[in-house]
Amino acid sequence: MIQVMKNNASLAYAFLLIVGDFLALLTAFSLAYVLRVKYDPRPLIEQIPALSYFFAVATVLPFWILVHAFIGLYNQGVYERRFAELGRLLVGSFLGILVMIGYEFVAHAGLFPARLVAVYGLVIGFIFLVLFRTLAQLLRRSLYGVGMGVSNVIVIGDTEATHQIAQSISNTQKTGLKVLAVVAQDSGFFKSYSSFDEAIKHLRQPVHSIIQTELYRDQDKNNEILRYAQQNHISYRFVPGNTDLFVGNITVELFGGLPMISVHQTALIGWGRIVKRLFDLLTAGLLIVMTSPLMLLIAIINKLTSGSVFFRQTRLTRFNSEFRVYKFRSQYKKYDGTTPEKAFELMGKPELARKYRENGDFLHDDPRITPFGSFLRKTSLDELPQLFNVIKGDISLVGPRALVASELNAYERKHAILSVKSGMTGLAQVSGRKDINFEERRKLDVYYVQNWSFWGDIVILLKTIRTVLRSEGAK
Repeated sequence: MIQVMKNNASLAYAFLLIVGDFLALLTAFSLAYVLRVKYDPRPLIEQIPALSYFFAVATVLPFWILVHAFIGLYNQGVYERRFAELGRLLVGSFLGILVMIGYEFVAHAGLFPARLVAVYGLVIGFIFLVLFRTLAQLLRRSLYGVGMGVSNVIVIGDTEATHQIAQSISNTQKTGLKVLAVVAQDSGFFKSYSSFDEAIKHLRQPVHSIIQTELYRDQDKNNEILRYAQQNHISYRFVPGNTDLFVGNITVELFGGLPMISVHQTALIGWGRIVKRLFDLLTAGLLIVMTSPLMLLIAIINKLTSGSVFFRQTRLTRFNSEFRVYKFRSQYKKYDGTTPEKAFELMGKPELARKYRENGDFLHDDPRITPFGSFLRKTSLDELPQLFNVIKGDISLVGPRALVASELNAYERKHAILSVKSGMTGLAQVSGRKDINFEERRKLDVYYVQNWSFWGDIVILLKTIRTVLRSEGAK
């Protein structure tokens, strides 16, 4: 008989993060006080005894922790994604120090003996928070490795999603989940049962979660599973058979007294489009000002070496609209307007076309590329003129890759990709670039469209900077 047991591991871990964040910040601001007051001979704004300062900071820091909670740093969906967690820690640190400065102003209380104490506290605090959360994750995975805090899962259903989910969560040390059994005819290497009743009778380990991937024709069977989960306080999740219906932006509203689900093709609707456009204009304008000397230098070199500065090509963006993309020229002009297949045929090397496609639309020492163009592509500097496309509104800073019609028309789900503006960078570019094939890149584009968030755009931009600086997968 199945044992029923609630797993409070996530709650315990969130509590650990709260306590750890508080102690990390308290230690950081104590160290900031010592560095500025004890070891810096310059005069102070106000003489505040160490003990008074310590208790004052300890009193205000809970508000900083509330900021962390407000931006989701104690939510499982955030702290299990390392890059998202780091980004929010950075945002939380700036918001937290503003809270402390605001408290000092409103309460007319001398919280900081010198301005540098706040600066030191901000910098050291962020470093300590990152270190603590890194150690916390290592500890958590170590505990998973010995079976502590692991959630036991039953997966129910004879669908492809059943095996996909079971496989994806099978690495217990990474996911903290363990597949006890699969209720299906063929479960691969997992323990399988022909029915939910049979699983209940034979499993002996505690169950914390049920994942159902299909609805039975017999509604009583579905009700039995759901009722069992509810009565025994077991987490229940359902994966719809037609996953295309449950992506993008989903809202539930009453229609004729009945709940009705509305599914939008993309989550980028309403206020999101306004915020994204304002962010594009501000950021692209700033980047144009910052990089204008570099763009002028590249233009001069291109003019001297290849006789032409820019490459222009018609590509597709939102709602199947065509636009002219601007890039610094990186290939010989005689290959303009040709497909890779046609270009390689013109140079008498048609066999390179197959190699180019098999290698994820990339060739080392591509004969179409000029020597300076090779440098531009490796550093992604050839993309800089697209900032003007962003200002014009043709594309966004982040979005699906802008492709020519002949390429995108070959993809079955192009309608999903074209429901938002194309982008200078995107999820596909920071997920492997040349290391993943055309089909996989388009799947990432669709995922971006259906799961858009403003914070996700920020994460992709930060990853783009890292990818460009490391020249990872540059084409």
